[in-house]
Amino acid sequence: MAPRIGILAVQGDVAAHARALEGLGAEPLPVLREKQLDGLAGLILPGGESTTIAMGIERLGLWEPLRAYAASGRPMLGTCAGAILLARQVERAPVPTLGLLDALAVRNAYGTQVDSFAGPADAGAAPGLEDLRCVFIRAPELRELGPSVEVLVRVAGRPVLVRQRNLLAATFHPELTSDSRVHQLLLESGGVVC
Repeated sequence: MAPRIGILAVQGDVAAHARALEGLGAEPLPVLREKQLDGLAGLILPGGESTTIAMGIERLGLWEPLRAYAASGRPMLGTCAGAILLARQVERAPVPTLGLLDALAVRNAYGTQVDSFAGPADAGAAPGLEDLRCVFIRAPELRELGPSVEVLVRVAGRPVLVRQRNLLAATFHPELTSDSRVHQLLLESGGVVC
């Protein structure tokens, strides 16, 4: 049976994440209610606009259910705005966060929309993530990483993919390339083999 992976569907490129998951043999499911978290093998907080997503989480009453989901030990992946929402603190127009990832997220650290770019992973990426191409769109930067945060990938010396226990945070958009290694990492974090 295909593992069921939820995608928080408040805003962002839910469809691109769903395609990446389907390509790995997983069943993507949009999440807009607490009940939809039941039975998921993993959860993605997609990119988009972090203020809009935070307002949607508030409106839907999902702050505590998302924290409880993470506390259950099941894997979560936050990409771009999703990484911001995982962080303990946000700089530059702060938004409410889940406070789960021991990192400071700096919004729009790479510039505005016109400063978007793609860059390769630096040498020394975690095994299996070498040569990863990362797409940055109004991307945050993760700073002040706590001691339990492991850097998996850097681009130009900056951490862009990190792991803390069952949490993965990517400051880029892995769903915008045909490379499914970040999504595969989410599945493997939950012990799922497709």
